[in-house]
Amino acid sequence: MPVEIKISKGETMDKALRRLKKKLDRENIIRDARAKRYFEKPCEARRRKRKVQAFNNMLRQRYENM
Repeated sequence: MPVEIKISKGETMDKALRRLKKKLDRENIIRDARAKRYFEKPCEARRRKRKVQAFNNMLRQRYENM
């Protein structure tokens, strides 16, 4: 599904590009493209996901105790 924005009359290209970048960021398209740029072994993907999960759990525990 291609990402599409409509440029309104009198809108500058800078503003339209800014809206496009925000839309791409919200839909995580750029993040996915960067992640798939290189092959990642399944064990590396699991390790990365465990590391992120451990970090999130640590933050959750830290702020529950406050």
